[in-house]
Amino acid sequence: MDKNRVEGTVEQAKGKVKETAGKVTGDAKLQGEGKAEQVAGKAQNAYGQAKDAAKEATEDAAEKVKESVNK
Repeated sequence: MDKNRVEGTVEQAKGKVKETAGKVTGDAKLQGEGKAEQVAGKAQNAYGQAKDAAKEATEDAAEKVKESVNK
């Protein structure tokens, strides 16, 4: 698993905590910051997923080439 997926998930969780704290305290700025952190975390997580998918596709292609050469 790519580290961006983990870091993105952590960023989303931190954002959710900030958003909730902002709602509870009535602090619109804090609530907005929390929402922004969640969006940034989702983007980072998606980037990590794309990297994982690309790595897996490359490994699969390499394996198929290796198999066809060994036939």
